[in-house]
Amino acid sequence: MSEITPELVRHLGVLARIQLSDEEVERLTGQLDVIVDNIAKVSEVATPDVPATSHPVPLQNVFRPDEVGATLTHAQAMQNAPDAAGGRFRVTAILGEEQ
Repeated sequence: MSEITPELVRHLGVLARIQLSDEEVERLTGQLDVIVDNIAKVSEVATPDVPATSHPVPLQNVFRPDEVGATLTHAQAMQNAPDAAGGRFRVTAILGEEQ
């Protein structure tokens, strides 16, 4: 016996403030009934001895750990700068900002 009836679909339409035609009610009745049946099948399989999962495949971190390495000195970083001021890179203004 179907749990989803046309009257229930019409009621859901009223709650959602959606106007449904008779054709839409009939189509949605069948579609919602299939959805409810599929949820019931999944509920049968989901027993307490089956652990809940968020992903079907185990995940692991693929990033390497951060390690401090050789870095540029301030002079090395600034040596090829096209324009510098006060020990910082100087760039042209964008978005109408004043310089």
